[in-house]
Amino acid sequence: MESELQVKRHLLRRLPTGERRRLVVITGARQTGKTTLARAAWPGIRYVNLDNIEDRSALRDTRTSAWARTVGPAVLDEAQKEPTVFDKVKYAYDAGEIGFSALLGSSRFLLLERVRESLAGRAFVFELWPLMLSEVCTADGGELQAPLLARVAERGVAAACAEEPARLLGPEAAHRHAALAHLRTWGGFPELLRLPDEERNEWLRSYVVTFLERDLADIGRVNDLLPFRKLQSLVFFRSGQLLSFADLARDATLPVATTRRYLEYLTIAGQLIALPPWGTNLTSAVVKSPKLFAADLGLLRSVGGGVGGAAFETLAVSEVHKWVATTGADLRLSFYRTRSGMEVDLLVEGPAGVVGIELKDRARATPSDARNLRTLGAALGDRWLGGMVVTAGEHLDRLVDDAPIWEVPLSRLM
Repeated sequence: MESELQVKRHLLRRLPTGERRRLVVITGARQTGKTTLARAAWPGIRYVNLDNIEDRSALRDTRTSAWARTVGPAVLDEAQKEPTVFDKVKYAYDAGEIGFSALLGSSRFLLLERVRESLAGRAFVFELWPLMLSEVCTADGGELQAPLLARVAERGVAAACAEEPARLLGPEAAHRHAALAHLRTWGGFPELLRLPDEERNEWLRSYVVTFLERDLADIGRVNDLLPFRKLQSLVFFRSGQLLSFADLARDATLPVATTRRYLEYLTIAGQLIALPPWGTNLTSAVVKSPKLFAADLGLLRSVGGGVGGAAFETLAVSEVHKWVATTGADLRLSFYRTRSGMEVDLLVEGPAGVVGIELKDRARATPSDARNLRTLGAALGDRWLGGMVVTAGEHLDRLVDDAPIWEVPLSRLM
């Protein structure tokens, strides 16, 4: 799936215009498209990339009192590379000399640290994730659409799904299938859309090395990269499993404290998603450990993982997480598992109630797949908005007659 066209991004709709009085921070993993997004959002505003040594030096030498007339409203890319710009922007903004600036950064460790030190309470922080399925579908010029999940979370499973056709046909079905196949195989980094297949594996391997050498060097808290690389691989191979610090530390031959710190780095860097357990005891004692997921299937595949049902679960959870985080939807994600073995893969909880989701990496669901959803629905009572068994197939249909539980393809849900 190769394209020279720019994909459309959900986050663009949330960003303020350059005419509003705002300080904006856009962070996210490297190569997620922050620069492209900023240029699309604010095409008429000065753009300065602090990767350029000369520009970095010039901004360092600019007096704080002269910032507004020398730089003015601007998009400052890789802003964390020159710490003095944060205080200078703060001064000009507080003095009313500038009304807008956007600061971008690929090193989330340093960027967010600078923001906390200088711009806390002033900046609106947005995070850009790798491409979602609905965004990949715009690579050929299609329009960006809100996913079915948005309507499900607002109106309930039955009401939202009943309005959908049971099957998509023709070019639309083929296009969604191709987009989902691309995400399952290569992940969501925009650059991979433009590369031929034979170059994509090398790009992903290089990305992992770049992260290790640049991001970890930026924070200066990992002296030996080999243990970190080993832990990273172990975590990715266990994507979709419950987190056990003790087991990870033992297998990585690292102290538990170091393991916790490394996992924190991976999460901050946008490489890991920690899905918390449901916090309410409905049936019996619930587990309290989170589940860890790789944030991108391409990265998961690059370390040798990414096969079978765990990969499908990882893809589905990451898709839902990216959409909620990007759009700012008032939804909380979790999973439900009791010590007696009853489990629901994903819960989506919002003001209207709770939706339960089971994830099955096969073409069709069966009524027996709804067993745990039935149990959860009975326990939740009025808070229950229904359940979905999300598959890798193409059929969208009611799964059981006596409960609001539907079979929904992932390509339709997201």
